[in-house]
Amino acid sequence: MESRPLRCFVAVAEELNFTRAAERLGISPPPLSRTIRKLEAELGVALFERTTHDVALTPAGSVLLDQARIALEALGAAGRRAQRAAEPKLVLAVKADSDAGLLETILARYAADPASSLPVAVRLCRWGEQPGLLRRGEADAALVYEPFDHAGLDAETVTVERHVAAVPTGHPLAGRGHATLADLGLPIDDAARLDQLHHHLDGIVARHDVRDLPQLLKLVELGEFVTLLPESVVDRYPRPGIAYLDVPDAPPATLSIAWPQQSRSTATAALVRAAVP
Repeated sequence: MESRPLRCFVAVAEELNFTRAAERLGISPPPLSRTIRKLEAELGVALFERTTHDVALTPAGSVLLDQARIALEALGAAGRRAQRAAEPKLVLAVKADSDAGLLETILARYAADPASSLPVAVRLCRWGEQPGLLRRGEADAALVYEPFDHAGLDAETVTVERHVAAVPTGHPLAGRGHATLADLGLPIDDAARLDQLHHHLDGIVARHDVRDLPQLLKLVELGEFVTLLPESVVDRYPRPGIAYLDVPDAPPATLSIAWPQQSRSTATAALVRAAVP
């Protein structure tokens, strides 16, 4: 199966409109329709249900959409990795302030490994961006807090630490030194559900357009919200307007190093060895 029909299919599946999909692809609707019908004939299944006014995915179309996205992403990643091979280096993706204070130690241990054949370039990225960079071939390894989408990736634990609550010093709980999840009013109904915590934090980032940890902490100081953060943040970011509280029933913060499953790089393996305990 060629990539062009898949790209056409994905455009129609995402737009659910042949005219908009054709504009997105830079072609006219008739050849796009012919391409989709040819793909359906090749597969022997209907991918779309068409009416005069609507286009909808069939069950077969829904399955193909998931797989086509993976296939096209892998194809693009292969091209990017080939391009990057012309300038050999190991790209490590890290969200600024999300390395548990271990980045320098990891890089020093990597440099001391005889298998560290490539220099490391650190790519600073946004919240949650690391897995996508790995799958698209834009990074070779990443430091990322759990949970994250492991599809197509392998990972090892780097460190496990406690979560602490960051509250403004004027908060009623600030003087206690500790609090429970219920005390804090965080939308986490099960201490084992780390995904709920990350969903909560992602919501804060989206609502307030948070770009980095200092901005997040400033919003806490201003009383916009309270949140949980890995304990390693406390020593690195003391703030006069913030009290950090122990939260005994909070889930732990697990920092992992992740890399593409298909990687055979000895340098990447050396970086993983440098990162794990």
